[in-house]
Amino acid sequence: MQKSLVYLFVMYVLAVGASSLGRTGQPCVAPLQWEGRTVQYDHSTGRNTRASVAYDAVNQRIRVFEQKTGHTPCKKFFEYIYLFKSGVFFQIEQVTKACAKLNLTEAWDPYDIPMNSTYEDQYFIGGPEDMIEVQEWSDRKHARKDETWVGVYTMKDCYPVHETYTKNSSVTTTTRFFDLEPGISDPEVFIPPSTCTSALSEPMTSDC
Repeated sequence: MQKSLVYLFVMYVLAVGASSLGRTGQPCVAPLQWEGRTVQYDHSTGRNTRASVAYDAVNQRIRVFEQKTGHTPCKKFFEYIYLFKSGVFFQIEQVTKACAKLNLTEAWDPYDIPMNSTYEDQYFIGGPEDMIEVQEWSDRKHARKDETWVGVYTMKDCYPVHETYTKNSSVTTTTRFFDLEPGISDPEVFIPPSTCTSALSEPMTSDC
């Protein structure tokens, strides 16, 4: 009986230790290719942008296809193809296929958890029996109070769930990810249409 109690105590200590390591260890490694949907909220404008996304970290490219929500008269919707290795992106109007080719001013920033991130929390999303466990990380450092990036990723396969990114004090975006599937079903979505051979050099506006 006494040996059994000692054994149970040892197993409990090991379990607690393993749980603690899982909560404060290294970040998980996010998938390099996936497809899904996102909603990005711009805190400065109050606008939500819904889109289908194809993400390819292997070749450093992203395709974003804006989704129409309800009746939105006099508004243009665009497809964006970001080719970071080439340093350009294309903006394609979905109806007319009018195209603008523009320079990328930002470096490739993958959807992942940087290895030098700070662990924030671990919890389950939703209610009882949902059992979707996630970890929350940020770029907060001990010498700096505020963070400019917070990411929430699933524990099982390290898919992004939620990211908040602050470029400066006035530009903050929050992106939610859902319906993600591994891989790229159609690599040709990253190829600009033929209308981009004579592309505009200025971005198009969404207003009619």
